[in-house]
Amino acid sequence: MSDLIIKPARRLKGEITLPGDKSISHRALLISSLAEGVSVIDGLQEGEDCRSTYQSLLSFGVELKKEGGRIRVNGRGPAGFRKTHQVIDCGNSGTTMRLLSGIAAGLPFTTRLTGDDSLRNRPMRRVVEPLRQMGAKISAREGDFPPLAITGGSLSGISYRMPMASAQVKSCLLLAGLRAEGSTTIIEPALSRDHTERMLTYFGVALKFLPLEGGGEVGVNTSNTISILGGQRLFGRPLKIPG
Repeated sequence: MSDLIIKPARRLKGEITLPGDKSISHRALLISSLAEGVSVIDGLQEGEDCRSTYQSLLSFGVELKKEGGRIRVNGRGPAGFRKTHQVIDCGNSGTTMRLLSGIAAGLPFTTRLTGDDSLRNRPMRRVVEPLRQMGAKISAREGDFPPLAITGGSLSGISYRMPMASAQVKSCLLLAGLRAEGSTTIIEPALSRDHTERMLTYFGVALKFLPLEGGGEVGVNTSNTISILGGQRLFGRPLKIPG
């Protein structure tokens, strides 16, 4: 075997493009699908988890189209989600299952969600319990493990104190709250990432953030208590996913 000689370079020059943020990519697909009108998503991450969200939305009849490196979403609001008789496969993506559960809870038909062996062994009680309190009918394996069968469409707003901070659970309840009658208030024991709140606001949803002691400020998340009024409409917007 001959020796390999590597000489130091005088300099390195070039550009790289980082893949889009996974958490924001999930939310971009889901929230733009709930909006009315066209949203163009640039820089969507194309990993397996985000593909699970993409394929799940196609199963609901949402019109998604790849245009080069962009995704064009022709949103028709929640009415654009059609009943599907197939079981929606969320793959290994807990984000897909938890956030999609919030959307499914607001749809007037039964949605069935499953995943791979790993996902089917992750408990979903943290989203199942508050969604049931809002009025969704949910069946699952003992211990609230997937697969899930969610029958929604008649939700009422609740005040829910989360036992632990979780952006996924909070996002699930915010998406369900969009379709609930009245206000849904979510109280976290600590702040979690706020991608969903920022994106809902960008799409035209008014949120209210309240400190635990009372008072309030609209549009700025400076506390761990957030309230959303049901029945609000979202409108399509362009999105560029950060790397």
